[in-house]
Order: sequence, then C-alpha cells, then structure tokens
Amino acid sequence: MKGRTGAVPRTDRLNSEFKKEIYEIISRRLNDPDITEMVSVMKVIVSRDLSTAKVFISVFSTDKIKRDKTFNAIKANAKRIRFELGGAMRIRTVPELTFVLDDSMEYSDKMNKIFAEIEKGENK
Repeated sequence: MKGRTGAVPRTDRLNSEFKKEIYEIISRRLNDPDITEMVSVMKVIVSRDLSTAKVFISVFSTDKIKRDKTFNAIKANAKRIRFELGGAMRIRTVPELTFVLDDSMEYSDKMNKIFAEIEKGENK
C-alpha cells in the first residue's frame, strides 16, 4: 500500500528487508545441525512501533518429524537471529521475533493433488 506521497510505507519496506535478511541468516549463517530441511521465509509483519515482528516460515519436508525439528530449531535460535538481524540491518530498534509455521504451501500442494485426482476421474 502506498502512502499519500506515493512512497511505500516504512513498515512495508522493513517487512521486505527483514524477510530477505532473516532468510539469509537462517540459510547461511545459522549453523544448527537440527535445521535439516529446506526453509522459506514466506512473510514478515513488523508492528508499527518496531517492537515485534511475526515471521512466517515454511519448511519443505515430507517427514513431519524433520519438519517440526527444523522449525523448533529456528524458534530456539530466535535471539541469535535477532542479534544477526541487528548487525545486518543497522537499525536502532530490532523487533522481538515470533516465528509462525506457515503451511500454506503444503496445503496448496495437497489441494492440487486432489484437483488432479478429480480431473483424472472426470476424463475416464
């Protein structure tokens, strides 16, 4: 959403920048052996006062145990990710990070499979 001047609001810009940086931190700088699955940062929502940020994480795995272990490792490293984010972003206030498991990709994949099965049944 654009403001009156046509500029992108600060929180929208920060959401995008945080999303990129958090992904970089998790994938390149966080050497946790419990993070074994592919991870994507789907969305970041920073509060207006920059005190908190919700980070929506998608973990791609066919194994629910590995997926949960990876997500829990990310949550356990929230303080380290926040510290790294502070160094990368060079902002005065780094929000407290809350990680949320985003299973929308998994749900979408499941729905696509169901639709494909229905389509197969109709084409017989």
